Amino acid sequence: MVKLSVIVPFYNVQQFAPDTLRSLRSNTRDDFEFLLVDDCSTDGTSGILDRAAQEIPGAILLRHGKNGGLATARNTGIDAARGEYLTFLDGDDWLAPGYLSQLLASAEELGCDFVRTDHVQCQAQTRTLHRAPIAPRGVALSPRDAILPAHRSTSVDYAYAWAGIYHRRLLDRGLLHFTDGLRTAEDRPWIWKLHREAESFAAVGLLGVFYRRGVASSLTQIGDVRRLDFLRAFDQVVAETGEDQRADEFLPKAVRTYCAIIAHHLGSVERFEPPVARTLKSMSGAALRHMPRDVLDEVLDSMDERRATLLRRLRRGPAPVAAGVSG
Repeated sequence: MVKLSVIVPFYNVQQFAPDTLRSLRSNTRDDFEFLLVDDCSTDGTSGILDRAAQEIPGAILLRHGKNGGLATARNTGIDAARGEYLTFLDGDDWLAPGYLSQLLASAEELGCDFVRTDHVQCQAQTRTLHRAPIAPRGVALSPRDAILPAHRSTSVDYAYAWAGIYHRRLLDRGLLHFTDGLRTAEDRPWIWKLHREAESFAAVGLLGVFYRRGVASSLTQIGDVRRLDFLRAFDQVVAETGEDQRADEFLPKAVRTYCAIIAHHLGSVERFEPPVARTLKSMSGAALRHMPRDVLDEVLDSMDERRATLLRRLRRGPAPVAAGVSG
């Protein structure tokens, strides 16, 4: 029986894929499988994966006929996974030797639906430890109880799918798939769904995932229209959270996070292509107008003046042109 399925999407990462694949090789076990999903790469990534599929024990190569984005690529791996547990890695990140065996052992010991871990962010030569905002460590907790408070960073804000391990029963319950086609913020509806609907989780102080930032091909560095998928992702979070039995408690958290991310993107709007920047503003204004008004008013009243003013102005939309005014 396969104990652990590791799902690794790749798209045009020929510079970094060898490091990723070497780290998988240093984590092999007879009961592990590595699902390498080539999301229709157009550089040398495909050839690298061809060789890896022959050289890495347990490697299975899956190919897309057209590029579908990270969420779709992860879903391809999920559909093919045979493991009792599943985990993820991105094609430009890497793992410490032996990390996956430690991660699996933690999950088996705790017996939870899912387990979250810390990670190391790597940018150039800088290494920064990021801890999952979850306490206490090493004990089973209620995922729903970890959503709040609204004004602090909580487990739903630590959305990285690769910072954890997930029991197959979540897949059987329909909780592990990502929203198909999302090219950014794909982890956000996913982590909210896990916390609303899973029964137990835990956090452990296990380090072994190395997350590479500042990659030129990453969507966080690109200002094209794909980055606007965060709006669709958070529209989904707000809509689904609004149907929860505790919507009155959870919606302020969802709306506050959405507002903070809109403000963040508007604060660096110059990084977007000009037509995309205009679309960002109009779509953000529409999103604000569709949020529950009472919840949004409460959230804006609790935010700092700069962001609150920006978002209120955006919610009002462009000023109407006065009738009868000529050029």
